[in-house]
Amino acid sequence: MSLLHTKGFKELVRKYNVAAPRYTSYPTVPFWDLNEWSKEAWIKSLQYSYSTQGENGIGIYVHLPFCESLCTYCGCNTRITKNHAVEHPYIQSLLKEWGLYKGVLNDSKPRIKELHLGGGTPTFFSPENLRLLIEGLLGDEKAESVSFSFEAHPANTTYEHLEELNKLGFKRLSLGIQDFDPVVQKAINRKQTLEDVARVMDEARSLGYNSINFDLIYGLPFQNKETVRDTIEKALALSPDRISFYSYAHVPWLKPAQRLYTEKDLPQGEEKLALYLLGKEMILDAGYEEVGMDHFAKKEDSLFEASQNHTLHRNFMGYTDQHIPVQIGLGVSSISDSWNAFAQNVKTVEEYHAILNKNEIPVFKGHILNQEDEGLRKHILNIMCIGFTEWQNDFEHKSLVLEGLESLEKDSLVELSDNSVQVTEVGKYFLRNIGMCFDIKWIRNKKDEPTFSQAV
Repeated sequence: MSLLHTKGFKELVRKYNVAAPRYTSYPTVPFWDLNEWSKEAWIKSLQYSYSTQGENGIGIYVHLPFCESLCTYCGCNTRITKNHAVEHPYIQSLLKEWGLYKGVLNDSKPRIKELHLGGGTPTFFSPENLRLLIEGLLGDEKAESVSFSFEAHPANTTYEHLEELNKLGFKRLSLGIQDFDPVVQKAINRKQTLEDVARVMDEARSLGYNSINFDLIYGLPFQNKETVRDTIEKALALSPDRISFYSYAHVPWLKPAQRLYTEKDLPQGEEKLALYLLGKEMILDAGYEEVGMDHFAKKEDSLFEASQNHTLHRNFMGYTDQHIPVQIGLGVSSISDSWNAFAQNVKTVEEYHAILNKNEIPVFKGHILNQEDEGLRKHILNIMCIGFTEWQNDFEHKSLVLEGLESLEKDSLVELSDNSVQVTEVGKYFLRNIGMCFDIKWIRNKKDEPTFSQAV
């Protein structure tokens, strides 16, 4: 009998299907304290973190926002255009921003340990311009010392893209597939064929890419068990190294394009969960291992190995197999993390260029973590990454946290001891809800307006 049909599970879904953060950071962005943050404070925090931890390397995330068409499900910051003349000026601004950060760090050659290209659609850019960007960021840094990865749209990723990036050292690739069903693809305006994906997979493998991820989404308009089963079967037949099987985040108050379909078109509640359980069962039966929340990997993949040796980490990009404390985000809307503070860049391309033309780092808001934030972040990361956390007897918020956890314990989502909590097998479906028990900022400052997507 599947978990969906066990006694009481449907009631748990109804009870806990509330708006909840995904916890790619703590505090979450809606609860950043903007009054305590300033650009000067951010720079000071970054300098301190780099001086104490920079020798171990830093991570860079580059946001490339341009897309030729709008995927209506998408929650990312994008700019829709078919004008590829935008590529070169944007790259020049990215390299200028990186130059300003090198000045702040007082280091002309920071050791880059990880570099990820996200979007938008990174493969919107020509292979030649991507080379210009990467060489400008790395200088004479040896490619083999850096973990390279990029996101790609199968329909516009060419052999030349894959070849050029591979020559630069890229070995990891994430393909945004979402769903193979033509009706679903039409609703979300995300069009690529099985042949597109198979071609990119074959070309990437032939070039030496050793970690390929598929992004799939459940809860999209017009999905049902038959369409999800077909999508998962096709995905498994291509044998990616990792699969991210995400819950669709319906946030039309933030992304108006999601109003092109209605809630009536969406599988919700038990129906939506049934799609996840079906997909998860198929993925596990195919030999993949579950990693954290919504992620699956082959046993030989580094993400699964990290989950086994307790080095799995979660940041603004999701789960990662290593923790790099200093993360610098380049490009519009990118978020940087010094491990003591967050800073987010301005969200429009025009403002981004304008600020950089004044030789200023284009951040506009952020948060400085205090001691309370750091302690709570540790617990939430432990829940999201290893399903267990423990605290000292003097844990300031113990009574408030236990109040929430004891309710979850009654529903068998967690097992409590005096100073620790263990997530149960059933509780793995409700990690976001468990994390909320440690989210003191959310508990203190619940907002009336919509903030997060539903937990299920």
